[in-house]
Amino acid sequence: MPTYNPPLRDMQFVIHELLGAVDELKTIPAYADLDADTVNAVLEEGGKFASKVLAPLNLIGDVQGCVLDKTTHEVKTADGFKEAYKTYTENGWSGLSADPQWGGQGMPQLVNQAVYEMMNSANQAWTMYPGLSHGAHAALEAHGTPEQKALYLPKLTSGEWTGTMCLTEPHCGTDLGLLRTKAEPLADGSYKITGAKIFISAGEHDMAANIVHLVLARLPDAPEGSKGISLFVVPKFNVNADGSIGSRNGIYCGGLEHKMGIHGNATAQIVLDEAVGTLVGKPHRGLPAMFVMMNGARLGVGNQSLGLTQVAYENAVVYAKDRVQMRSLSGTKRADLAADPIIVHPDVRKMLLTARAYAEGARALVYYTAIELDKSHNHPDEAVRKESDDIVALLTPIVKAFITDNAWISTVHCQQVFGGHGFIHEWGMEQFVRDARINMIYEGTNTIQSLDLLGRKVLGDGGAKLTKFGKMVSSLVKENADVEAMQEFTVPLGELGKKVQAFTMEIGMKGMQNPDEVGAAAVDYLRVVGHLVYGYFFARMAKIALEKQSSGDKFYIAKLATARFYFAKLMPEVETLMITARAGLKPLVEMDEALF
Repeated sequence: MPTYNPPLRDMQFVIHELLGAVDELKTIPAYADLDADTVNAVLEEGGKFASKVLAPLNLIGDVQGCVLDKTTHEVKTADGFKEAYKTYTENGWSGLSADPQWGGQGMPQLVNQAVYEMMNSANQAWTMYPGLSHGAHAALEAHGTPEQKALYLPKLTSGEWTGTMCLTEPHCGTDLGLLRTKAEPLADGSYKITGAKIFISAGEHDMAANIVHLVLARLPDAPEGSKGISLFVVPKFNVNADGSIGSRNGIYCGGLEHKMGIHGNATAQIVLDEAVGTLVGKPHRGLPAMFVMMNGARLGVGNQSLGLTQVAYENAVVYAKDRVQMRSLSGTKRADLAADPIIVHPDVRKMLLTARAYAEGARALVYYTAIELDKSHNHPDEAVRKESDDIVALLTPIVKAFITDNAWISTVHCQQVFGGHGFIHEWGMEQFVRDARINMIYEGTNTIQSLDLLGRKVLGDGGAKLTKFGKMVSSLVKENADVEAMQEFTVPLGELGKKVQAFTMEIGMKGMQNPDEVGAAAVDYLRVVGHLVYGYFFARMAKIALEKQSSGDKFYIAKLATARFYFAKLMPEVETLMITARAGLKPLVEMDEALF
């Protein structure tokens, strides 16, 4: 069975030493009393819950999955899941970052994301149940009526109820403008909703008393396409005016998907049979309201893959140090053993370091984005809010796509370290690989994220958001121009920054001639920019490590070695990516579709 040890030292390094998060967040009045000791204490307790309660259930959930009673439409989760959720809510984790006015603890998003990293490492499938509630909470808090907020937010905050988002239908995935679910107005101001949804994570379960579904549907007078979509809140059980649970609503689970991974999470086919719901926000403006939830979910998916990368790496390292096979090419390293531990072999080290570097780069990016998200929502200075909002908009598709692509690479590498044992279920590695695969698909495929980055976030504003990040890169390079030890990091980083600027202009010009050129280059482009972002954070981490490596703390020696590996072995991928992106559309369209 795999194990999980929360990487608290690295988490604290990123939060306190790299990002100076406490001082940064204390500029927000709601976090004025935040201190490092409190943050560390929360992380330690969160780590205990993840490693001791959730991790032991991961293999169990994978084997047992979820079971649907087709008569009652109720779903039973795997053994221990319900009890773990009870522990989660009783200890207050569900309201960690929620507003105190709804019963939350009012901690920053950063702290919540850090706790969720550990929970994702321990058990991604379980963590999706409470995780989706955060998105439902955010959408209702931003767009709900006072009555809806009073009715639903306290229960979502306490974890007594969970939330979902119901978007996809059998005939439409990303293209939500095609959806057919209908909402008919009733005399009392509510709506009767009929239709079918699929791929609804945590859509039905036995862990909470009620499930609050946020459903996209069309009103009778709705225009065609995405501009005719409205958002509704549709509870599993109707809710009485006093907040108590009433009669069963006409929304139920018609089936469960049989999936490659995340077996412990109920991916439901949801049927709406004249279910009663209320409108959230304005008519025909459901998609912008739902995007509050979707953007949060995209950041959450990146965090899921950070968690999987970390836990796969940890287990692969333990195995590589213990497993003995053959002798080192340069001569025996452990004469006391029948063979050398496989960690002496260069390619094994490459696989391990790839996973380690991608985990550490992802952690820096996720935590930085969480801080900027807090600032964009809560900072008292409007200019700061706008600046942070632009950075979050730019980084969101990178968090979702770059981290999840890298997690797939990393979990497969870590499985490979185990050799044949990596293919066997009880070791846990093949589950990490299977679970990681969905993260590249849901909440907008990584191609969709790439198109969003290049088309909307970069070319859509003439490169303004990207230029803001580029200035951060150039400032770091200039600040360290005279620091000899930093040149191995800042020189290639600075060169990449200039190349990205020219690369972006080139693709933009080609896109003006033919928009399909953007589609041809987008996936490669996102990886290039992803490496620019990681390179920026690794250069900053390397600077700290250089300054502290003489302290005798081996943590900094390891951090510096990881940064060097990243710049030497991973970031050079950008050269190939720019070549393939520049090859453009022609190689993709030369073949007539009839010949495929």
